[in-house]
Amino acid sequence: MSQGSEGKVVVITGASSGIGEATARLLAKNGAKIVAVARRKSRLDQLVKDIEAAGGQAIAVEADVTAYEDMQRAANTAKDTYGRLDVWVNNAGVMPLSPVEMNRLEEWNWMVDVNIKGVLNGVAAAQPLMRAQGGGQFVNVSSVAGHLVFPGAAVYCATKFAVRAFSEGIRMESDGSIRVTNISPGAIKTELTEHIAVPEVKEGVKAFTDIAIDADAVARAIHFAVAQPADVDINEVIIRPSKQDL
Repeated sequence: MSQGSEGKVVVITGASSGIGEATARLLAKNGAKIVAVARRKSRLDQLVKDIEAAGGQAIAVEADVTAYEDMQRAANTAKDTYGRLDVWVNNAGVMPLSPVEMNRLEEWNWMVDVNIKGVLNGVAAAQPLMRAQGGGQFVNVSSVAGHLVFPGAAVYCATKFAVRAFSEGIRMESDGSIRVTNISPGAIKTELTEHIAVPEVKEGVKAFTDIAIDADAVARAIHFAVAQPADVDINEVIIRPSKQDL
């Protein structure tokens, strides 16, 4: 594909809200063909309706990133509908923060399943199609928590460190035909803090939510990476509020 996002077929997981939704809207506005993936079908349907009303192209795929079969279906739907798959945005994530000593094992497993296995499933589903067509790009949404460890966020940080490591591994193993961009957002206005069930931890992150910036800021960074010509690979982007010190 040539420089720019116009005409590119882009699969976005976690597209029903936050960064995923903002990215879908921005890329569609710039001519990309969107495959919006999430579990909340009603929200996806409204997103597709809005994109089409604005003159863009999009389809909705109800799917769970923790199920490889669902990701394979999303990849095949992109290929069957638009003829190819150019970009896969691994955006779906959860953040039920808690101190390790609380042993909230169910939440730990949830984070591992969505934040790590969900990315693995997306790559496993999309990579064969990209290689068969001679190129493609993964955009993996990590976090500032993939660079720094915060008290009360050890497991979440571990999952986001894993996303960064996996992103770099894909890049190193690629022959250059598959580009990899790791996006590390800081405090962004999304639904992630709603996952926190421990009151004192939720109160502790309030300082970050108070300075959070809109998800559109991350969407613009993703668009910048996707719009580069094929010989340019934007590997790492950290984006956070100018007031955020960590």
